[in-house]
Amino acid sequence: MAMFPERVQKLWDEWQLRSMVLVSLFLQIVLTIFSNRRKFTVAIWIRILIWSACLSADWVATVSLGTLSQLGDSEGKHDDMDPNHTLMAFWAPFLLLHLGGPGTITAYSLEDNELWLRHLLGLVVQVGVAFYVFLRSWTSRTPLSFLSIPMFVAGIIKYGERTWHLTKKETTGTTAALGLQSIIGGDHGTKLILGGKYINEAYLLFVEQLRHPYADLILSLDDQQKSEGIIRYLSSEEAFKVVEAELSFLYDVLYTKAVVVYSPLGILLRTVSFLSIISTLVAFSFFIERHEFSNVDINITYALLFGAIFLEIYAIVMLILSDWSIVWLCSSKRKYTLLTNWFHRAITSFPSLTSGKRWSRSMAQNNLIDSCLRNKTKFDHEVNSFFDKNKFLERYWYITWEKVEDMKEPIFSFLLEMTKDVGWDLEKLLKHRGDYVITKKGDSISSKLGWSIVAVEFDHSILLWHIATDLFSYINDDDEDPINPKSENAKISKYLSEYMLYLLVMCPFMLPKGIGKFRFRDTCSEVKTIFKQRQSISNRKEACRLLLEAETKIKPESGEAKSKSVSVLFEACVLAENLKSVEMELEEKWEMISKVWVEMLCYTASHCGWAQHGQQLRRGGELLTHICLLMSHLGLSEQFQILKDALNIP
Repeated sequence: MAMFPERVQKLWDEWQLRSMVLVSLFLQIVLTIFSNRRKFTVAIWIRILIWSACLSADWVATVSLGTLSQLGDSEGKHDDMDPNHTLMAFWAPFLLLHLGGPGTITAYSLEDNELWLRHLLGLVVQVGVAFYVFLRSWTSRTPLSFLSIPMFVAGIIKYGERTWHLTKKETTGTTAALGLQSIIGGDHGTKLILGGKYINEAYLLFVEQLRHPYADLILSLDDQQKSEGIIRYLSSEEAFKVVEAELSFLYDVLYTKAVVVYSPLGILLRTVSFLSIISTLVAFSFFIERHEFSNVDINITYALLFGAIFLEIYAIVMLILSDWSIVWLCSSKRKYTLLTNWFHRAITSFPSLTSGKRWSRSMAQNNLIDSCLRNKTKFDHEVNSFFDKNKFLERYWYITWEKVEDMKEPIFSFLLEMTKDVGWDLEKLLKHRGDYVITKKGDSISSKLGWSIVAVEFDHSILLWHIATDLFSYINDDDEDPINPKSENAKISKYLSEYMLYLLVMCPFMLPKGIGKFRFRDTCSEVKTIFKQRQSISNRKEACRLLLEAETKIKPESGEAKSKSVSVLFEACVLAENLKSVEMELEEKWEMISKVWVEMLCYTASHCGWAQHGQQLRRGGELLTHICLLMSHLGLSEQFQILKDALNIP
């Protein structure tokens, strides 16, 4: 007895291949349009959409090719093949196009770049299957067999581009940055492009310096002086724009077909592929008799042809509107200067396509006290229990985002100040994680606050200062709102405090190794225990008042239960009281606290590996990555430190 009715089975037999081919085309359109958006958005739906489309696209195209290879098995000789099956066999090279993927994404994550051998094997196998389908359907009675040839050329080019790109990245040690100068070529000066948003400087730094730290190479003295000469004399806004464009180039190299597409050979191959598809469409329209085939299959074939042309045109438009095109124009002869300016003005007249946004320009916010108030402020207990158990969903449900615009000036000014004060003692500079600011305030303040930085591990220090910053915002001013502080320095302190906690809890791989997540867990547990004693707490201000009044202000007795806990709540309350007792004006205190957070952020940036920074580029980017690159350009880099030691520079 059949599992499904005969009518349903017949419908499935007729439409399974058709539906899969259309789904394959749809997935390519989705990836082409949306995949590049993950560079500048933190929206979770974009990530889920791209992830699911990436996983599905290759699978659907591969299964479709397998189904095509079985067409006509029961029909005897291929000369007697059903004309509709011959038309369906014409779809095989389109599936090779789909397997090649769009130029906007070749890898979902960095790990995918290591799988070039798998993709090479897939290229050989899938091209073999498509060629098998082509030979089985060959017949001189219809022009379709001849029309398949240019489509095969386009499909092999497209699939080959993807494998070639992955191979180039693997052979250079997971990054193509070492060979980037050959992509565009030419001489790149440091002159600003008129309205070019510092793209030329960004590319110069990208090719000549960023490739060194990303590939774990030593920076030369000349590299450091050249990059510092560009960055040091820019405003904070300008410096961040240069770094933003620089990291945009890195994203393109790591996750797209930039290395292939923006080369002379790549442009030639793209032209051949486009002309092949156009010629096939024209020939199909003139030489194929519609009455010989099913109208449904004819319409699907037209959809595949027009879909392929749309994807190619979209890719060409994105190529023209990209930063790489401006760099190419700037690398040409001097007579093209006017053309460069006209070209940039022309493409920026399309604000919807050239927003100039190359990363999310936002930073995540996570607050410990708010996370402990969830059961009192969000939904019912069952819903919160579910999110507490599912860390993946919790990551995106409770995290908020703030713009980084107000952070640029204090961070850049602090970096310049540190380089001037420390001079050539880079080893000392890179070890500072908040104590540099405290020490400059004098021994009295250092004795009250220094223990919270130098006497504890870094993740311990982050939690201490995070809680203390919240508590201090309350105990110094009853009218002060801990969520929306009035002082500019207080606002900076709050944003950086919550950003650092986000990194500690959600991105621990970007911080020095420690047990920060366990400390966070135990501290939250202790805070929740206190909150359970007061059912009336509904906001952070009331929570701060309760914590300061709680019995945790009396140091707990030691014991077996206490020895297993790594909560920092008591120490954080002590630190908040110490901050209150410091003899300074309130605004001066907030300035000190904000600088401590900036220094902690810089310490984290300099101790995070570039592989981790590269992973975050596909998630909308991190402020931490931009700071790390700024530090590298200013000579505050471990790679430069190694060279300094080798040369015995005093």
